[in-house]
Amino acid sequence: MAAGAARAGGEQRQYVTLGVDRDVFAVDVRMVNEILDMRPMARVPNAPPFLVGMIDVRGRNVPVIDLRTRLGLPPAVAAPQSRIVVLDAEVGGRELPLGLLADQVYEVTALDGGRIEPPPEIGVRWRSEYIAGVGRRNGAFVIIFDLSRLLTSEETALLPEEAPG
Repeated sequence: MAAGAARAGGEQRQYVTLGVDRDVFAVDVRMVNEILDMRPMARVPNAPPFLVGMIDVRGRNVPVIDLRTRLGLPPAVAAPQSRIVVLDAEVGGRELPLGLLADQVYEVTALDGGRIEPPPEIGVRWRSEYIAGVGRRNGAFVIIFDLSRLLTSEETALLPEEAPG
């Protein structure tokens, strides 16, 4: 059975869909803690270009990744519809709170037919190793992030440690 296919009882996996430039991406809703409006971020010295800063979310240090920069696009410019998707992802062998800066968030939804195809090998403008698969929503492509591969272990080591709770 393909990843994301219908589960027992006919229930389909749900995704949070978000816009980055003209593409629609998705993350599994079970990983998402909350979706925030833009807010000021603390800069992180010597951070990689895609790490736009840190935010405090209920006492947790959350690094924020600019998805545009990570995907090789020009950096994000804050707009009224910009959002930070806060989630817990296993990255570099550790559970990491992470914020994904997206141009906008659309909805929580199942994908058409619950089917997910493998990522394409060619013909895409972003690196396919970040992609778990491709589905469709209302006939349009939806690219599903592989959050465990969005950061390399070397990049993860550059992130500040979460403050002790």
